[in-house]
Amino acid sequence: MESINSYCNTVANMADDNVNRHYHDFEYGFPIDNDNELFGRLLLEINQAGLSWTTILNKKDNFRKAYSNFNISKVAKYTEKDRARLLADAGIIRNKLKVNAAIHNANQIISLQKEYGSFKKWLDHHYPKTREEWVKLFKKTFKFTGGEITNEFLMSSGYLPGAHGKECPIYEKVVASNPPWCTNV
Repeated sequence: MESINSYCNTVANMADDNVNRHYHDFEYGFPIDNDNELFGRLLLEINQAGLSWTTILNKKDNFRKAYSNFNISKVAKYTEKDRARLLADAGIIRNKLKVNAAIHNANQIISLQKEYGSFKKWLDHHYPKTREEWVKLFKKTFKFTGGEITNEFLMSSGYLPGAHGKECPIYEKVVASNPPWCTNV
């Protein structure tokens, strides 16, 4: 692993109020305990496919509003009317495959919650896995979760290392937050 990753280098000279800087310093790599927030992060990662992360971060509040504050049980019940509303919402990414994946994945998470108690407990149950094993599991469980999306979701939520290089000033804060990948550090 490099001493500092390219995202850390990219945001190093950005203003404190830059969306990328805020995400890097306060969200990226830190563990997420709330299922709705985990779902929201997965939804954002899926929507980033083919676009810049800055675009997604700039639309994050719009996504939160459009997808019922990332409430899994509400999104799982979305109807055709909701799909049409999302596809007409210029504040988010209007891609039918991504909208359908969000609704499908919310239903999948409901099933996982019933079986494991929570989405987080499902992730914890399967930890540790290699990146390849995670990708295989995510492709089997969710829609629109290829290798890069799965990797970024798991890194961004603390299940895989690599969000920050060891020389990044945020690295120690992430380690102190005790993400799952730190159990063996």
